[in-house]
Amino acid sequence: MVSHGAANGGGVRTRILLAVLALAAGTALAACGSSTTPTDPSTTIPVRFTETVTVPTTTVPTPTPTSYTGPDGVPIETGPFLARATTTHLGRIIDGIQCQGLRQLAYRTYVHLQVYVRGESRAIPGGIGLVDPAVTPTRKGLIFSAHACYYWLHTRAADGLIQVESPNDRTYKLGDLFKVWSQKLDRDHVAANTGKVTAIVNGRRWRGNPSRIPLIEHESIELAVGKPVPAYRGVDWTGTGF
Repeated sequence: MVSHGAANGGGVRTRILLAVLALAAGTALAACGSSTTPTDPSTTIPVRFTETVTVPTTTVPTPTPTSYTGPDGVPIETGPFLARATTTHLGRIIDGIQCQGLRQLAYRTYVHLQVYVRGESRAIPGGIGLVDPAVTPTRKGLIFSAHACYYWLHTRAADGLIQVESPNDRTYKLGDLFKVWSQKLDRDHVAANTGKVTAIVNGRRWRGNPSRIPLIEHESIELAVGKPVPAYRGVDWTGTGF
C-alpha cells in the first residue's frame, strides 16, 4: 500500500520534472527559431560580397582626363582627340592600301603613337580606318570594329595603338595611317595643328619627315607640335598580348 504522503511526493516530483522538460524544450525551440546574430564580436562571421562591375552603356566616344588601362592592355590616352575618326576615307584605295570586309591577318604589326600639342596630350581616337564603325562597350572602354570594311591600318581603341593587319609583308609608314585618316602629317603639321614637329621613335630623335617613320613591331612613336617637348615615355608592351 502506498501512503498518501508518498503519493503527494511523487506528484510533486512529476510536476517538477515536466516543468524542467518544458523549459528545456522552449529554450531549444527559441534557439532554433532565432535569427539574431551573436553579440560576442569574436564569434561574428564576416559577410562576403561578390564584386560587381558596371559595363558602360554609352557608345559615344569621349576624351578622358584620366588615363586607365584600355581593352588592349595599353593605357587610354588623355586629352582632346587629335581629330575625329570619322574623317577616314570611305573605302577607296589609298596608295595601294585597301578597305576589305574582313580583317587581314597574314601580316600583323602593332605600333603605339602619342601626340602632344604645345606640351598637352592629344588622344588618338578609336575607329580610324574603319568604315561604318561599330562600337562595343566593355569594362575597359570602347572597342571599335567595322560594319562595312577595314583598312589595313586602323585603330580599335583610344589608346594610341596602331594596328597593321595586311595580306602581305610590307613596311608601312606613319603617313599611310594619316592618309587613310584624311589628316596632314609633315614637318610642320599634325592633323589641324601647325608648328615645328619633333618626332621621337623608341627614345631617339627622328630627323626626317615624320610621315616617313616606318611602322615596325612594338615601336613607340611620339610627336610634339611646338614647345615644350615632353620627356619621352614610350609604352610598356608587357601584358598586352601583342
